[in-house]
Amino acid sequence: MPATVYYVVGVLLGIGALVWLLRLGRAYLRLRGQRVVTCPENQAEVGVEIDALGGALKASLGGDLVRLQDCSRWPERVGCNQACLSQIEASPDGCLARGLLTRWYADRACVLCGVPFGEIHWHDHRPALRSPEGVTRSWSEVDVESLSEVLGSHQPVCWSCHVAERFRHDHPDLVVDRPPPSGHASGA
Repeated sequence: MPATVYYVVGVLLGIGALVWLLRLGRAYLRLRGQRVVTCPENQAEVGVEIDALGGALKASLGGDLVRLQDCSRWPERVGCNQACLSQIEASPDGCLARGLLTRWYADRACVLCGVPFGEIHWHDHRPALRSPEGVTRSWSEVDVESLSEVLGSHQPVCWSCHVAERFRHDHPDLVVDRPPPSGHASGA
């Protein structure tokens, strides 16, 4: 066979592999992340996570079987029938915890500085929360299954205020509050 045939076959195989990898990547990004669903067994909100890699592999090959990787009711209920997956299939993005939080912050401003949140960058400078006791908390301190309760009782705080308040809380001996210079507030 001539070398051009090998070249054409190699290019076609490369394009096919690239298309498959793109489908795999898109499916993985769509499936990853923690979700909040209602457990069909006890009607309580639970935090679940889909087996994103396994689901992406199946989706990239034309399948659609998705399984849970983790649930906040496990290991006690690890053998359940995973009936909650129907909620995820019905609304894949609707129960995604990140989506719920993004919608919650959308029309709000920081309770401490008053700056509106705008677009949330979840990969850095994540917004935080202020508890009813006045302590700021990052989202890593919140269990997914208590998300609705927390959103109902806490207030939104921007990343900058969270860092400052956390430092103030953790190191009160290093913080000195000074009043603004005289005439500053009046604009003189």
